[in-house]
Amino acid sequence: MAAYIHPDIFDDGLDAGLKGIADATNVDLHINYTQQPTTYTEATSTYTCGDKQDITITGPSAGDVSGRKVTISAITDGDVTASQTAGWFSLVDTNTSRLLVAQALSGTQAVTNGNVFTLTAFDVEIPDPA
Repeated sequence: MAAYIHPDIFDDGLDAGLKGIADATNVDLHINYTQQPTTYTEATSTYTCGDKQDITITGPSAGDVSGRKVTISAITDGDVTASQTAGWFSLVDTNTSRLLVAQALSGTQAVTNGNVFTLTAFDVEIPDPA
């Protein structure tokens, strides 16, 4: 039988997990190609085709449906560093060389070295258990 956990306690636990993202002081966003990165090196070197340094993250706050989320502000001036088809993004903490989050973009996009990429604001959300 599953244990009952008061929603406030559960949210505190989710907040603690998301604070690792929100409290990181030097978070960069990379767009990635070929596959979803699983390490800092893959996110920042092996599969990167662009980056935006020192992004803005707000939260944690209530999730849209349930749970908790952090919000990544819109990016209007990301640097494309390789001509590829971006399919993923990754958030990395450059102070600790940690991959914080890696996830598929809503769709793939061909990008060209030397151009700029944009992303609308988006959330990283941890839902309540079903």
